[in-house]
Amino acid sequence: MLQDEYIKFTIGKQKHIALIAHDSKKQEMIEWVEANKEILRNHFLSGTGTTARLISEKTDLPVKAYNSGPLGGDQQIGSRIVEGNIDFVIFFWDPLAAQPHDPDVKALLRIAAVYDIPIANNRATADFLITSKYMSEEYERKVINYNKVINSRLNELAKD
Repeated sequence: MLQDEYIKFTIGKQKHIALIAHDSKKQEMIEWVEANKEILRNHFLSGTGTTARLISEKTDLPVKAYNSGPLGGDQQIGSRIVEGNIDFVIFFWDPLAAQPHDPDVKALLRIAAVYDIPIANNRATADFLITSKYMSEEYERKVINYNKVINSRLNELAKD
């Protein structure tokens, strides 16, 4: 396994879904969750601060709340991805508004890419993902074995 190019992980039938929305996108997120409530009720939901609270209040779905984004919530979600506890992210972000925690957002997007986690950054992508056949099936994701990549790079440096 240490020398394999990829490490395989299985996302179960019940997904652990993180829901995140910048302030200007919170209402859109609530509307999206309400429209997809019957699908989402079969999965485990979490989210950052106010987004999680509002979704839970407005839809009556249970949503585990982490800190708000500016207080480390995006990083908490990222750490859950690394731990294998988040399978899927819906993040309605506002690309036109400066955010005080932009570096955290970039870190979250990077860690989702590193761990091959599906992530939707807008409603259209969220609609495509939530209606995918994989929402009710297991899915095997392949994560690049970065330990192998790093060791290869170190070996190349040692040759010089």
